[in-house]
Amino acid sequence: MGIKFFPCPETFIRVAMRRSFIPIFLLLACAQASALTLPLSGIASRVQTHHPMLKAARLLVEEARGRRLGSGRLANPTLEASFQNESKASPRTALFAIDQSFPLTKQLALEKQLSAQLVTAAELEVRDAERRLIAEARGQAVQMLALEKQRALRQMQTDLARQLSDFAKGRAGKGEVSPLDAAQAQVDAQRHQLEVRRLEAERISLSGMLKAMLGVAPEESLTISGDLPGLTMPGVTSWEQRTDYLMARTKVSAAQTDAALAHSKRMQDISAGVFSAQEKQQGVNTGYAGFRISIPLPFWNRNQGEIAEKSAAAERQRLEAEALGKQIASEADTARREMQANADLVRETRHELLPLVLEQTQQIEKAYANGQTDLITVLRARDQRLQLESAALDAERDFHLARIRYEAATGAALP
Repeated sequence: MGIKFFPCPETFIRVAMRRSFIPIFLLLACAQASALTLPLSGIASRVQTHHPMLKAARLLVEEARGRRLGSGRLANPTLEASFQNESKASPRTALFAIDQSFPLTKQLALEKQLSAQLVTAAELEVRDAERRLIAEARGQAVQMLALEKQRALRQMQTDLARQLSDFAKGRAGKGEVSPLDAAQAQVDAQRHQLEVRRLEAERISLSGMLKAMLGVAPEESLTISGDLPGLTMPGVTSWEQRTDYLMARTKVSAAQTDAALAHSKRMQDISAGVFSAQEKQQGVNTGYAGFRISIPLPFWNRNQGEIAEKSAAAERQRLEAEALGKQIASEADTARREMQANADLVRETRHELLPLVLEQTQQIEKAYANGQTDLITVLRARDQRLQLESAALDAERDFHLARIRYEAATGAALP
């Protein structure tokens, strides 16, 4: 019995349903497994759960937590044992001792504090990666929706150009217009069709990039459902809770703690211990026990080099956090201004300019139908209308891209 291979899942499903050898719910599952339909509002949560880079980045937090487990602990004690056999000059001696080192400063507490701050910084670093990747994915999804609108607009222009071409051919056959007009109308229709194909190729490229960010297999289809939201300005949001700014401030605190830790190492650890010994010489057993302590004297090395290094690093982190705050404030302000400018452009184009151009285009088309003007004037009027409609769509797209940048700048994009 041979095995048949079907060229596509749809063919397999049709044959399977006809032969009734696979349950219907399995067929539906097979049909739906190769397609993903996602609204624009679902991009953020999908990136959080399926982006491959985020899965790797979260291990940074586990690494920091692992380092935290070993911080702030005393050094292991040391056990000493020695044996010396009896001789004419010395007795047989067995010595046992145990020593433990202790810091004289708050070194262990500072190590615990530093490790906790580094865990917080790692968590914020992952959240900041989420913020940036979500903004990038949302931007690509907005561009895909805008491309769909542009493609629909070009398709409508293609249909109108074909209608005009058929009309011009008919009139040219009757000798009412020049055959050159009919050829020009056909060229115009093909030009719009090529633009439709170019936009489709651009959409395929964007879809491929977005699939990688959403964890969608290359062979699966991806559809962004719905439409672009309205052109509403978001409320003013403080940027001080943005994850990279919080991470920068956490690193400032960690650098200051690290500087304090270096300062605490000016005094090296002291060592204290107990010992016990037994001696035997000429059959006489003696023994003793005692306590000993070792205190390092900070005469030559007071850790000046590390203290200077860590202090400079703490100041550098502070200045970098301050510069980042200014940069974020500028990004948020610029994105908000771009939103307002693009919203005004869309309103002016669609409510003021386009109605005038549409009315003028309709009058020119009627005049051409009555033989009162030439085809070039009609095509020029249609191109003017197309440029305005396309510019309005571009401004609408740029508004939403600016809004994504604003929400990413203020940290509002994170779920």
